[in-house]
Amino acid sequence: EAELAEFLGLPRALYFASGFTANVGLVPTLVGRGDAVFCDALNHASLIDGARLSRAQIGVYPHADLQALENQLQVSTARRKLIVTDAVFSMDGDIADLPELSRLADQYDALLLVDDAHGFGVLGAGGRGIAEHAGVQSPRLIIMGTLSKAAGSAGAFVAGDARVVELVMQRARSYIFATTA
Repeated sequence: EAELAEFLGLPRALYFASGFTANVGLVPTLVGRGDAVFCDALNHASLIDGARLSRAQIGVYPHADLQALENQLQVSTARRKLIVTDAVFSMDGDIADLPELSRLADQYDALLLVDDAHGFGVLGAGGRGIAEHAGVQSPRLIIMGTLSKAAGSAGAFVAGDARVVELVMQRARSYIFATTA
């Protein structure tokens, strides 16, 4: 985990058994009742299921329509907000506009969760994924990536701010009750 965090240039990383278990544990750890999660319409099923399990209000915006996302953020009165997106959308191959998503997260005081399963090991000069590719660094950014694609291994990771990763380690049910380490 320490080596992976160092590779990514992020404070901390945590291993999960799979990307699916990471996402279904991560989203409900970050938001719940009284909160809001904003999902791209083409997000992976694990992000959609994580949003549903969170019991937060779910706003789905049309694929890559960041004006629609901003409109939803503007009117949201949720106490906590979470923007959720794939980095590389597996069915289309298009890449999320991370700089603009990060700007919206900053402007509307939201966390930004990016599923980098298809970007990790591929995007960026060093293969560090979408954040390196887009040149985005933010304490609001949480990266989930899998090791079963470009890394040719098994499992997944969540990486980002040390406090967020600690919260995930302490509260994500899919980590606590399904740890394979």
